[in-house]
Amino acid sequence: MGSLEKQGLQNQFEGDWTIINPDKTMTGRVVTAQYMPLRPDLDKMIKDQVRKKTGTTGGTNSWPIDILVNGDVYVADAYGKVADGTLIGDNLGNSIYAKSQRGVIFYGSVRDQEGLEEIKGFNGWIKGEDPSYIQQMMLTSINAPIRVGRATVLPGDVVLAKKFGVIFIPSYLVEDLVLSSEFTELRDEFGHQRLREKKYLAGQIDSQWTDEIKKDFLNWLNNYPGKLPMSKEELDNYLKERNYNGFLHLCYFVMRFVPFVVEES
Repeated sequence: MGSLEKQGLQNQFEGDWTIINPDKTMTGRVVTAQYMPLRPDLDKMIKDQVRKKTGTTGGTNSWPIDILVNGDVYVADAYGKVADGTLIGDNLGNSIYAKSQRGVIFYGSVRDQEGLEEIKGFNGWIKGEDPSYIQQMMLTSINAPIRVGRATVLPGDVVLAKKFGVIFIPSYLVEDLVLSSEFTELRDEFGHQRLREKKYLAGQIDSQWTDEIKKDFLNWLNNYPGKLPMSKEELDNYLKERNYNGFLHLCYFVMRFVPFVVEES
């Protein structure tokens, strides 16, 4: 969330979910749907227009499913309704997974959770489970901006759903955010290792790093025992584009290129 907040995006997270398979993570491209309490005249108008134009049949809660493709995550605002607010059961759950190879994020509820748990690969972040059928609700939009708890969600966003919550990421920020997160993980890995080794005090790692720690970090990166999550070129560009402390970038450049120049000369 820190990287998003730096971009002025402070309303992208929602927590406190019931998760169908809590040990599994889900990512994908967002398809949105909005539901509201039933107003019969508006509901009839929407159904008549859509069915006349498309020939669509079945309940309106199946309409968003019809447009899903591989990689999509069906995200719905059902205003937190649980009893009589169940958007899907295991039949529609099977259809969702067949089309998207993903699952759902519902600010609302489902039924047949036991059946949904049996769909291999399917997952869901929901606000509750109930044996009732959907009643006194209507579908008002597909692929329009919606609210999911604290978050404002746009169709085409990329969602990262984990055990402790759901983050909606604008698609144009995904590449940058992934690289930033990978770099942060490297910093954290270095910091945790040095704390276990008792090389630095907790306050030194958890605050602005001194030049000594920065040089130690760069040396640690240069001798990283495994495979870095990004290429050396990506890491160098990341530091350069963000002017990630001129000293740090200079040290990184020197450590990479000066030994080569000296050896060649």
